Amino acid sequence: MKRMIVHCESGSTEMVLLEDERLVEYAAERSQKRGLVGSFFKGKVVNVIPGMQAAFIDIGQKKNAFLYIDDLLHPNLEKQPKPKPSIADLLRPGLELIVQVIKDAIGNKGARVSTHYSLPGRWLVYMPSAGYVAVSKKIGHEDERCRLKEIGEELRTDEEGLILRTVAEHEERKAIAEDLTLLRDQWALIKEKGERGFAPTALHHDLSMVQRLMRDAYSPETDEIIMDCPERADEASVFLNSMFPGRTPRVVVYNGEVPLFDSYGVKQQLDRDFGRKVWLPGGGYLVWDQTEALTVIDVNTGKFIGGENLEDTVFQTNLEAAQEMARLIRLRDTGGIIIVDFIDMESDSHRAHVLDKLEHCMRGDRTQHHILGWTKLGLLEMTRKRMREESTVAVAEAFPTSRGNGKGKINGMS
Repeated sequence: MKRMIVHCESGSTEMVLLEDERLVEYAAERSQKRGLVGSFFKGKVVNVIPGMQAAFIDIGQKKNAFLYIDDLLHPNLEKQPKPKPSIADLLRPGLELIVQVIKDAIGNKGARVSTHYSLPGRWLVYMPSAGYVAVSKKIGHEDERCRLKEIGEELRTDEEGLILRTVAEHEERKAIAEDLTLLRDQWALIKEKGERGFAPTALHHDLSMVQRLMRDAYSPETDEIIMDCPERADEASVFLNSMFPGRTPRVVVYNGEVPLFDSYGVKQQLDRDFGRKVWLPGGGYLVWDQTEALTVIDVNTGKFIGGENLEDTVFQTNLEAAQEMARLIRLRDTGGIIIVDFIDMESDSHRAHVLDKLEHCMRGDRTQHHILGWTKLGLLEMTRKRMREESTVAVAEAFPTSRGNGKGKINGMS
């Protein structure tokens, strides 16, 4: 069972997702700083830089957006020209085109945009010109993968592309077809606005943070949404009824005297889970250091002495760390390169087991990620694609934490 808890204030919304009463996702959205990922704009080329194979596009924001050559060529790799052309042969200053934001502006960088358009629905992702059908890798049963792929091929036109999402597993063809029809209509409206509008102008904005979570993760049979704003709760019920006709969503309005996040222990969990030093249930701990593009997670045995010998103690601590860091990476929305300094293990089978544990626990993360494995220095390397601005700033403002120094390993081990 999942529980979504949404706290609303004037100009801002905070949301957490709990699985088995443990936090796995947090997001904050300010009405004046709402993310742009997924939104469509009619933009104008400002500058083309052949040396970078990129162009800057005016989409009406404070900073010009960045369009890379790979995001301009055909979305199907098999249909891209080889060798790759110069971007100067494809774009010129003053040219107007429809672009979609794929990464929010972060720091001094403007938003990243693409012409590989995609519109996510409940059961599938619609790509108007990708020309292929794919099925989520998280659907493991081969018969079900084949069934969904056949449905996608039957429904799409020659130029259209579809990705059947994980939640589409065992879903009826009719529901998938209805989802596709809605997304086609949405794309047709975007194109029509693009043909009529002048650049730069917004053509379509993605769903709100809460609506995206309901679309991607909510199951009306088992899940519950708790909100402390009656008006937003009514909006959520309408949205869910449109998505799940005939099924009554469980949307609860909270009106207790204690603040909502305090009542469900959310504030305490956030304060603990966003600290630099995070204790593991067994007594070990993680030290979390983060820069703009790189995050380093250091594993320590701390107070844990439960193993039969040193190797077993280290192994058990690393297993526990792998499970907990998978949850925290998702909760913190950590992106970029992630390096994990597990405590050294002598056994190859132990290293393999820890890697398997991390991969298994990361399967619940809907964000694209790739675990590369062990480096020659014995570090574990992975990447995760973070498209929206981090929520850690909002957490730091609301829940100041004691950072601690987190130094040291067992007997100086690293």
